[in-house]
Amino acid sequence: LEKMTDLVAVWEVALSDGVHKIEFEHGTTSGKRVVYVDGKEEIRREWMFKLVGKETFTVGATKTKAAINIDAVSGFAYEYTLEINGKSLKKYMENRLKTTNTWILSLGGTDYRVVLEKDTMDVWCNGQKMETAGEFVEDGTETHFTVADHSCCIKAVSSGKRKEGIIHTLIVNNREIPEAVE
Repeated sequence: LEKMTDLVAVWEVALSDGVHKIEFEHGTTSGKRVVYVDGKEEIRREWMFKLVGKETFTVGATKTKAAINIDAVSGFAYEYTLEINGKSLKKYMENRLKTTNTWILSLGGTDYRVVLEKDTMDVWCNGQKMETAGEFVEDGTETHFTVADHSCCIKAVSSGKRKEGIIHTLIVNNREIPEAVE
């Protein structure tokens, strides 16, 4: 494996199927552009005469759209920005906080990252979309699934406040799991 001498940017992107590492190499003398997602080469371009521009690719199991913008700042200085689904990484992550809940838990010595997509009620665990069963209960809904032979349940209950909306709680083995902040 050749040494990544032209590495100019590294981003960590939390998606439903996991946290992905995006690395970008930009050879400003050779015009080389290389994009790696989770260590795997996605794009390689040699001898690009135009040093500015955009590289588009997908990330993760959900094939989320991503783009790296290359802009000249001054002289031979460049700025690299990552977009996810057409939004800046910062805006995308702020939006994700509103549309997903994430929990990190340890079961039998193994760590699990559980993500609820609130708009679709899809549940992901360590990169896999889970089989779930939903049911209506007296005070809201429950979404049941299994992780490593442990029964899990995401309870959705109204907060009673319009601004807060619905509160989602993950319960594993009758124990409430605190929400993670990514």
